[in-house]
Amino acid sequence: MPALAPVPPMAEVTIALNDLVPHAYRHYFNGRPDRPYYSSRRYDFGSSPLLLPLVRAFLDTCAAEHSTDYRYLFTLMGSELASNALKHSRSGLPGRDYRLVCERQRDGLRLTCRDDGIANDPTTSVHDRRHLTPDPGGLNPNSDAGRGLAMINALATAWGDNGRPGHRNVWFFLAYDLKDSAWPDLSR
Repeated sequence: MPALAPVPPMAEVTIALNDLVPHAYRHYFNGRPDRPYYSSRRYDFGSSPLLLPLVRAFLDTCAAEHSTDYRYLFTLMGSELASNALKHSRSGLPGRDYRLVCERQRDGLRLTCRDDGIANDPTTSVHDRRHLTPDPGGLNPNSDAGRGLAMINALATAWGDNGRPGHRNVWFFLAYDLKDSAWPDLSR
C-alpha cells in the first residue's frame, strides 16, 4: 500500500458555530425558555475546545427558564465537566466526542457527561472501579489544578460518577432552590 501524502497546510476559516448544529437541534442552543417542557436533552460534542461556546449555549438553554444565578451556576459546572472530558479522556483526541445529557426532574436539573475514558491502562481491568474524588485543596485560590471537581463538590446538590475509567459518566444534580447551596455565600 502506498504511503499517504501529508496534508498541506490549510487556511483557517471562521464559521458561525450555529452552522455546525443540525436544524432540528437549534432550539437547544438559542438561550431562550421557549421550549422549557423537555424531559431530556442530549447532544454529542466534538473533540475541539473551540466548541466550548456551543457547550455553554446548550447548558444555558437547558436552564433558561430559571434565575440568572441558577443559569450561571448550571452552565459553569456543566462547562467544567465538558472541559474535563476534553482534557482528561480520549474524548479530547481528534475524531472523538463526548455526550452531554440534561434531564429535567421535579426539583432540579441533572447533567451527565459521558466521555471516551482514559487510554487503555494495562493495570486496569474492565471490572475495576475507580471513582473520582475532588482535590482537597482544589478550592484554594493558589491551587494550580484540581479546581473543577472541588467546585462541583462544593456547589452541586449531589454528584458522582460510574467509576469506569474506560467510559466515564460523571453527573451532577443542581436543585432549583439554591438557598441551601454554597453559591449564595460564595457570590457575595
